[in-house]
Amino acid sequence: MKNKIFSVLFGVALFIFILSFSIGLPIYCRFFYYAQINALSLPEQTGFSFNQIKTAFDQMMNYLTLPNQPFATGVFKFNEQGASHFKDCKVLFDINLIALICSSLFLILTLILVKAKKLNLYKPFNMSISFISASAILIVLLIVGVIIAIDFSSAFTVFHHLFFAGKDNWIFDPTQMEVIKILPEQFFLNCAALIGASILVLCLTIIIYQLIKRKKQLKLSKN
Repeated sequence: MKNKIFSVLFGVALFIFILSFSIGLPIYCRFFYYAQINALSLPEQTGFSFNQIKTAFDQMMNYLTLPNQPFATGVFKFNEQGASHFKDCKVLFDINLIALICSSLFLILTLILVKAKKLNLYKPFNMSISFISASAILIVLLIVGVIIAIDFSSAFTVFHHLFFAGKDNWIFDPTQMEVIKILPEQFFLNCAALIGASILVLCLTIIIYQLIKRKKQLKLSKN
């Protein structure tokens, strides 16, 4: 069976998987933040110890990634406006997790059907859907990467205006929302770099694999 719609959905699912998986890395790999506490001199800049900063971050991330967790920031003060922004962030984190799970299940199902020879994925322009999807996200990565490289601060602001439209609760007063002191702009820039690196590695792996596979198939067809 060769189903064009199913094949397109596979490409979309792969696109979503690569993006949501990469976004999930700085969210769920907490050691990525731990490694930056001293690297960014956060104890010296804030006057709080490594353990106090780590505890505050863990409490925030527990709220953002686990069900039925109260919002807390350790020894750092917070106000209701700031807490409401983290509530908005939690919605985005949940959406990303759902997208990761759903895309993963769809990809696994598709690969099982292909392996069982119940489905043949359509190849537009004689190229695999995986190759096209990985190439498309690489183009998006290139565009976003150039924008970030030119002016990360402006890109960061635009991001918040897009995903938190009509709200200004993401503009923190450091005296009222002290946790912003342990979340400097450089940390978010490093998160963007990790996400970009993950997307790049995944996409290049898929592209190279598909090119090698296509070369072998062409060689076999000539023999």
